[in-house]
Amino acid sequence: MSEYSESSIVIAAPVSEVEAVLFDLANYPSWSTAIKSAEVLETNSDSRVTKIRTSIDGGVLRDNVTLEYDWSGAPGKLSFSLEDADLLTEMSGSYTIESLDDDETKVTYQLKVGISMPVPAMMRQKAEKSSIDLALSQLKTKLEN
Repeated sequence: MSEYSESSIVIAAPVSEVEAVLFDLANYPSWSTAIKSAEVLETNSDSRVTKIRTSIDGGVLRDNVTLEYDWSGAPGKLSFSLEDADLLTEMSGSYTIESLDDDETKVTYQLKVGISMPVPAMMRQKAEKSSIDLALSQLKTKLEN
């Protein structure tokens, strides 16, 4: 079993604004170039998305995936895991959100993927890291502009 790739970023925005963007899963395509579409399949009693079908294009990581979201760690952590995909055999991860002060928030993104074809671990980890860094950079841009 592989380890998670991880990266963090500090965003000049209050934690409430960061949570509002990160928790609005259906609108990821509006700020993330890697998420081409997002279709909400299920929500919980709090109207939070628990299952979503997305089309992702993160360079080497391209697929149509159904993800399940676990809100048990919210608001500080939002986790997801793969339910179904065309090519990926695993996709799990989380966003951890930490208020540094009234106007700064640290976001840590962890990601692990498994692919149905043989790919060297170094290449897989490089793709994970690239996807993480792009997502965090675009989240920062969305919130700071």
